[in-house]
Amino acid sequence: MDEIEPRLRSLMLAGLAGEAGPYRRLLDELSGLLRAYYRRRVPPGVDAEDLVQETLIAVHTRRATYDAGQPFTAWAYAIARYKLIDALRRGRAHLRAPAEAAEALFVTAGAEAAMASRDLERVMAELPPRTRDLIRDVKLEGLSTREAAQKHGMSESAVKVAVHRGLKALGGKYGGAGRDED
Repeated sequence: MDEIEPRLRSLMLAGLAGEAGPYRRLLDELSGLLRAYYRRRVPPGVDAEDLVQETLIAVHTRRATYDAGQPFTAWAYAIARYKLIDALRRGRAHLRAPAEAAEALFVTAGAEAAMASRDLERVMAELPPRTRDLIRDVKLEGLSTREAAQKHGMSESAVKVAVHRGLKALGGKYGGAGRDED
């Protein structure tokens, strides 16, 4: 998979730049990977080829949502996973896999971290820049409120209030507690 990711990512970026040839190669190569992905996962009664086509259409129609800073394969396989879940729900089928193949059912740790990072960046982008920077410094980078206050030319109290309000706003929108323990 290590050599596949850079190649697919570069083809996707070329396709996003309007180059038809590389985009066509991306879809051809991705269709082969998706066939293998679905072949190992679909139960009888679910047509793997239909899922491949549905996924390719979704990749095409949602291509503008791809974040070039994130791995392409994580993005594409997330779409494939949701298409499989949708198909299983439609058919009320249940996914069965031998225990020895269980690790193939899950996305690699690196892909999950990339998806979490992408989601965090989208959520944080909704905050004002100063609040976003303060939350990133205090909650993600581990700076003390004193260090963050010095870095941003603010009082410690102002940093605590800004972080608390930012987290509370996100908590209100996404259902979290939004509490600041500092």
